[in-house]
Amino acid sequence: MNQLLRILIAFAFTSIFFQCAPYQPEGQGVVGQVTWLEGNQMPMVLEEEKKAKDTNTGNPVKRTVRVYPLIKISDVTLENGLFQSVAAKPITEFETDENGRYSINLSPGRYSILTVEEEGLFASIFDGDGNIQPVTVKENEWTLLDIVVNYKAAY
Repeated sequence: MNQLLRILIAFAFTSIFFQCAPYQPEGQGVVGQVTWLEGNQMPMVLEEEKKAKDTNTGNPVKRTVRVYPLIKISDVTLENGLFQSVAAKPITEFETDENGRYSINLSPGRYSILTVEEEGLFASIFDGDGNIQPVTVKENEWTLLDIVVNYKAAY
């Protein structure tokens, strides 16, 4: 009898656990983290006693981020790895937290997301159609976009 009760309790907890859906925030948009990466990123052969430091991931950084309607490379001017002017007006602008994390509610559609740097705007992802840092937001879905600001890195 005791063993049967244990089995029923275990079955009940298992049923409840698998019926619970993970938390998903309301709406849709883009979520991610901004990191800073600079310096020599070339692979190196190290002596056995030296441990390799993982420098390819970058350090979380606070940044201002601008969301534009989807823009092409032909819509901007580029100087020293940064965009100096953009033909479109930004839809919105927001700040990441101290750890570079952000989430922004957006209507379904396609956007370009750029970080604001001291000497211009930055994006490092381009698709085959020449779109700059394209991201697609679908209804009731959150799109992950981690941004690595690496214009001062050497590969």
